[in-house]
Amino acid sequence: MTFTQWFIFFIAIQIIHFLGTWKLYVKAGRKAWEAAVPIYNGIVLMSIINRPKWWIILLFIPIVNLLMFPVIWIETIRTFGFYKKLDSFLVIVTLGLYIVYINYNTDAVYNADRSLKPRSELGEWVSSITFAIIAATLVHTYFMQPFTIPTSSLEKSLLVGDYLFVSKFHYGARVPSTVIAAPMVHDSLPFTGTASYLKKPQLPYTRLPGLQKIKNNDIVCFNWPTDSLATMWGDNSGKYTYKPVDKKTNYVKRCVGIAGDSLELKDGYVYINGKKNELPYRAKIQFYYTYEAKNPIDRNTFPKFLIDKERTGVYKISNEYWNDARVQEAFKQAANLTKIGSDSLYTEVAGQVSQDLASRLKMQNVANKININLTNEEVERLKKSPNTISVTKINHSADNAIFPHVEKLGWSQDNFGPIYIPKKGATVKINAETFPFYEQIIKNYENNDLAIVGNDIFINGEKADSYTFKQDYYWLMGDNRHNSLDARYWGYVPFDHVLGKPVMIWFSWDADAPTFGEKIKSIRWDRMFTTVGGDGEPVSYRYIVFGLIALYIGYSVYKGRKKKA
Repeated sequence: MTFTQWFIFFIAIQIIHFLGTWKLYVKAGRKAWEAAVPIYNGIVLMSIINRPKWWIILLFIPIVNLLMFPVIWIETIRTFGFYKKLDSFLVIVTLGLYIVYINYNTDAVYNADRSLKPRSELGEWVSSITFAIIAATLVHTYFMQPFTIPTSSLEKSLLVGDYLFVSKFHYGARVPSTVIAAPMVHDSLPFTGTASYLKKPQLPYTRLPGLQKIKNNDIVCFNWPTDSLATMWGDNSGKYTYKPVDKKTNYVKRCVGIAGDSLELKDGYVYINGKKNELPYRAKIQFYYTYEAKNPIDRNTFPKFLIDKERTGVYKISNEYWNDARVQEAFKQAANLTKIGSDSLYTEVAGQVSQDLASRLKMQNVANKININLTNEEVERLKKSPNTISVTKINHSADNAIFPHVEKLGWSQDNFGPIYIPKKGATVKINAETFPFYEQIIKNYENNDLAIVGNDIFINGEKADSYTFKQDYYWLMGDNRHNSLDARYWGYVPFDHVLGKPVMIWFSWDADAPTFGEKIKSIRWDRMFTTVGGDGEPVSYRYIVFGLIALYIGYSVYKGRKKKA
């Protein structure tokens, strides 16, 4: 829905409100016309039900208003003597229209001095929980959102099992476009897996002013632009669906390129405007390396300092099989392999392959080689090991899965570009060569009608040879270069997909530990309450936080005892 459509909807609601409540306004000693004036009628209603006037603000905040409207409806009918549970039930299930019935068909009496305290202990619990959810939703949506790290794409900076606070206000809080959704959950309801929202109606994109702009190397939380999974992480259903921007899967990556940059990747390293990108001290870039040892690699000979590192196998496959197009197609479905060498009989490959496929193709494990994910420091240390013959970096071959998915470019996850990152207001030429780069932006991210007729490109029905961007775009990648699904595969991230900036790790443990008891033992105390950004080694503020919590508890106990005395 456009802003105009929402305005018409707002006026319609005001008319319904006037027709359905004007008699109640009169019974409360107000004028009938006061029920007809937008916003002012809400302020008057807050006076009638004896509630704070600032509540009216909450009625205009998406998601929060879904919780506030039922509260206002119930408060209104109770002010006029309708206290029964059935009355509360009816006013909620009729979306407030039960008030129209009370307005015209009952002898409702205004009670200006009614007690605002709940009449039962259950009512008190419900009231407390409701406003706790409202407050939490307000904070969650517009100020600070908890987030968990599910993958190792930013390993070293952020670990699997880190729990973050993501600031919404650094880059400007995005007003939810999905107006009907369950509070404090993302795209699916817990335990059921069903959608937590309705796709319509939608608010136009709006963002509050931010404190800063996204800078190169910032870690950014965003919505995955090409997400079409039915539900969020762990969805293996194979179902695909349209998802509003604010309900797409949450991702976190490092912003290596900002709007206006020219980006290139050489041997896995990022170059911005021709200069090699210098990562912050805390960032530790990783690549897969083939480690060749003097002896077969087993539990006894494997380097102990690398025991927890991600690793895959190295295999030999006959050249006949490797060069077979049908085998390559099978690998696309059940393997992730990279050629690292060959001779007259065999091709050596590194990576992952299903056991069944490896067996059918008579692939042999190379006993003295293994593929390990390493930082530069770990590579240097491994090279000095007495059992080491060589440590060779994997360099992936051309892959059509790499954005913009043009085979003749010959781009790979280690080498591609240069590529221009679009900036708001910038104009680029649109032709057969540039079209694959910007098709997604023009059609999906900036919502234009796009058509190709012969060699001509039409945008919104008009022939076009250029395009001017309506928003900024960013290039986000993982530091774990060979184990990260990132912009290399889906392309640009629009600013309207940016969720916020991770600012603090408030909890951390080994999420892959087999049992809950093992998870408790694996708590990383030194990571708790550490900042995500900054220079030098991370500093934990956990003792300060624990101290403040202890002081608060102590003060609450002291205050309670003093009150009893």
